[in-house]
Amino acid sequence: MSNPAQPLYDLKKEHDFLVGIDSDGCAFDAMEIKHKECFIPNTINEWGLQAISKYAREAAEFVNLYSRWRGINRFPALINVIDLLAERKEVKKRSFQLPDIKALRDWAQGESKLGNPALEKAVVQTGDPVLKRTLKWSTAVNDTVAKIVHGVPPFPYVRESLEKMTRYADAIVVSSTPCDALEREWNEHGLAKYVKVIAGQEMAKKSQVLEIAKSSRYENDHVLMIGDAIGDMKAAKDNNVLFYPINPGDEDESWQRFCEEAFDNFINQTYKGAYEEKLIAEFEKYLPSTPPWEK
Repeated sequence: MSNPAQPLYDLKKEHDFLVGIDSDGCAFDAMEIKHKECFIPNTINEWGLQAISKYAREAAEFVNLYSRWRGINRFPALINVIDLLAERKEVKKRSFQLPDIKALRDWAQGESKLGNPALEKAVVQTGDPVLKRTLKWSTAVNDTVAKIVHGVPPFPYVRESLEKMTRYADAIVVSSTPCDALEREWNEHGLAKYVKVIAGQEMAKKSQVLEIAKSSRYENDHVLMIGDAIGDMKAAKDNNVLFYPINPGDEDESWQRFCEEAFDNFINQTYKGAYEEKLIAEFEKYLPSTPPWEK
């Protein structure tokens, strides 16, 4: 069987610098429509959460859009949503029986490529009903995304940044979105030509994508990860490389700053240190860990 991450191993270095770019919510203004119109309705429907739909929606929006978990892979995100609902007093008052997701939890902890192909394999191997339900949910999400999400452009200054970037650095997409959706979106808007690899959830986790891409090619302080989520920053730090945050809600300003200031600092080797630390401190204020209903 071919290695889905092979394009990363085959990456041809053309510049001394490498930039990894997250996609949903970072390059493209697609997070809101994907979660509110695609993920959440399918989560309520496929997991039988109709009786607590208000709380399920609030939990899913918090996890996926407005918290430190923003941007994580869909399977750990679903687990987080169920766990938040299990602790919510309004759900307890209704004596609502949440689905048993132990099999999903065990699979997600042990699997390194958290995508439908690996899940399909697990379903075939185990026949587990919870994993079957998870696959049905995930497939339904993908189908809804393909039906609904189109014509969503990149944020202002993304295209200008990519045009500037690729004169001095190699660029790759580093995302937990399925590869086919990434290919569709980056090609739809004419951005695929600016990146060497489009790495989605089937290839590897974000930290592994960066590790493979930089290995024996780029020095640590010559690699920059651009992202809108704590997981993007963690992937950068796991590899001892630099991180540039796209602040949720202020994406336009973040990309303008990157294009006009931050990228030049990166290339000129003045990014690491006080400048990066200031940006990260600002970024972390945007993403709380405590849900608003617990305050």
